[in-house]
Amino acid sequence: MTQSLHPAAQQGFSSAAELYQQARPNYPQQIVTWLQQQLNLDAQSTVVDLGSGTGKFLPYLQQVTSNIIAVEPISEMLAQLKLAYPQVSTLQASSDQLPIVSESIDAVICAQSFHWFANIESLNEIHQILKPNGQLGLVWNQRDIQVDWVKALADVLEPLEGNTPRFHNGKWRQVFEQQFLFELDQVKIFPHVHIGRVDEVVSKRLLSTSFIAAMPANQQQQLKAQFEQIVADYTGKAAHDEIAFPYVTYAYNLKKTT
Repeated sequence: MTQSLHPAAQQGFSSAAELYQQARPNYPQQIVTWLQQQLNLDAQSTVVDLGSGTGKFLPYLQQVTSNIIAVEPISEMLAQLKLAYPQVSTLQASSDQLPIVSESIDAVICAQSFHWFANIESLNEIHQILKPNGQLGLVWNQRDIQVDWVKALADVLEPLEGNTPRFHNGKWRQVFEQQFLFELDQVKIFPHVHIGRVDEVVSKRLLSTSFIAAMPANQQQQLKAQFEQIVADYTGKAAHDEIAFPYVTYAYNLKKTT
């Protein structure tokens, strides 16, 4: 079930599932309107949260419908989700093997996840479970590197990524180039901030990144100190000071074609 997972996802998210739940930002409230207006979802809709992780996107789906199936391949992440959302139906499954009835789902949402399984096998599986007028929604929170200290943090992270799938390198787009399953309808962009202490919304957030969470503990602690020093140099804020971490939220909706 998890053999096709990238090692950074398997190792990093297995060991840092609790940290992921604690440190990752939520999503802008406008995403609920996006679900309703762009994806045409309502209380009767049935939705799959694919690659649901610890369930960070579930509160927004729950404002639209209670008919939700959360699908996640990593057991440690799914355990965190079940603790936080015991009423939500769950499946431990991979994106290319979904045990869901064909043409039974109104929308598949991939929040902070699609770059991990941007392959034609997964697209075929998503296409199969969607109703004829179904929608695929792709959502990502991205750090706003237009802000100087955020860019400085990104410059530290980039050499550490290796071949880890990421949203910002755009490779996930390639799967849509020669396929006739989905067509892009619209892209919405929302500003967003994550407010909290530097050591929580900056340090712990970055330590929950897959390829960092997979590193030895001493290396993680060195990076934590480096992150906090960067913030201090640019903003004057110490680890226990409050800060607003700026994000940009990207929301893509794609229509099932044939």
